[in-house]
Amino acid sequence: MVRYKIGEIAKLTNLTTRTIRYYEELGLLGARESRLNGQTRYFDNEDIERLKKIQMLKDLGLSLEEIGQVIELYFTDGQILEGKRQVIQILRNHIQAAEGKIEELNEFKRECENNILRLEAIIAKSNYEKIDA
Repeated sequence: MVRYKIGEIAKLTNLTTRTIRYYEELGLLGARESRLNGQTRYFDNEDIERLKKIQMLKDLGLSLEEIGQVIELYFTDGQILEGKRQVIQILRNHIQAAEGKIEELNEFKRECENNILRLEAIIAKSNYEKIDA
């Protein structure tokens, strides 16, 4: 079994050592062997696969909390499809939230457009009254 130090795995995954440590703290790298403070962390090929999967799920728009809910399914025999189903549901929830935000932004845009029209009318009226005076 190939073992990597944290700096090596960081280079292999294009992640920072800080990010890898954070993912480890969150439990995203699965069960870790107990390690005394100051001892070297060692990682293996499964850790590389997990880090790649985490990045792929982040690229899909999942939060680290959401990734934590599904990551184990990708590394449990027979559960990969269930993981994908859960990711689909999470993404559907994201779409629903985005649609709500889009509606709010469209309403804000309409209010801004109406305010512009009112202000332009006030300016036009003010300029017209100056000409008549």
